[in-house]
Order: sequence, then structure tokens, then C-alpha cells
Amino acid sequence: MAIIKVIEVLANSEKSWEDATKNAVKQASKSVKNIKSAYIVDQSVVVKDDEVSEFRVNLKISFEVK
Repeated sequence: MAIIKVIEVLANSEKSWEDATKNAVKQASKSVKNIKSAYIVDQSVVVKDDEVSEFRVNLKISFEVK
């Protein structure tokens, strides 16, 4: 039987939500092993001078506990 744990993380990118998601998983994998999936809970942007300047994601990352 596998035990799955879930953590919630926030990440950002100047490029895209996809890049922010990749950043979150990459950063989380430095301290969390056996990542199985990531679920995007929320997305938002920062607007500066009438332009999108930053993409933000709130993720739930699940990983197997061994």
C-alpha cells in the first residue's frame, strides 16, 4: 500500500503559468522525493503599467512516502 502526502506551494514566472508550474515542481523536488503529480489550485497574474509582468500558480504537489 502506498501512502501519498500532499503539500501546497506557490511559484511564479515572468514567462507563463506553465513555466511557473515547472519552477514549482523543480524547486520542490530539491527537498521532496517521489513526486507523483501536481494539481493547479489557482492561477493569477501581476499587472504593471497595463502589462502582465508575472504569472503565479498555487499548486498541490503529491508524493509517495516510503
